[in-house]
Amino acid sequence: MFHSILVPVDGSEHAKKALSVACQLARQEGAALHLLHIPEELAHETTLVWGIGAIAVEASREERNAAGKQVIDRAAEAARELGATNIETAIEQGDPARTILSEARRRGVDAIIMGSRGLSDLKGLVVGSASHKVSHAAECTVITVH
Repeated sequence: MFHSILVPVDGSEHAKKALSVACQLARQEGAALHLLHIPEELAHETTLVWGIGAIAVEASREERNAAGKQVIDRAAEAARELGATNIETAIEQGDPARTILSEARRRGVDAIIMGSRGLSDLKGLVVGSASHKVSHAAECTVITVH
């Protein structure tokens, strides 16, 4: 059913759950996993999963990028532990929804599996969440994990 799955990961608990679902599908289908991280400025101090710790709201771009590298590396490690074998990682810049959609088109993925809420969920309540925008504009299947 799915040969290629894009999983945006931001270090949030929702992204961790989405990764778990994606790995289950990837194992069943033999699909490739494309893990994507998009570092973004945060409106509040945020604690990341996978034992990474917290990022302060005043973190510099370099600090956010370093944390982003940790997020993508730990996500790939978690995916391997969950049985995924064909894993690619990427860190991109830009608006999360647009970047996810662009990566999905560029890679020709069959599905995007993402969390319903990410690290910037307070902003998402005001301007519309990335998962909502992606689910309405994607040209492939979108599975939102809550």
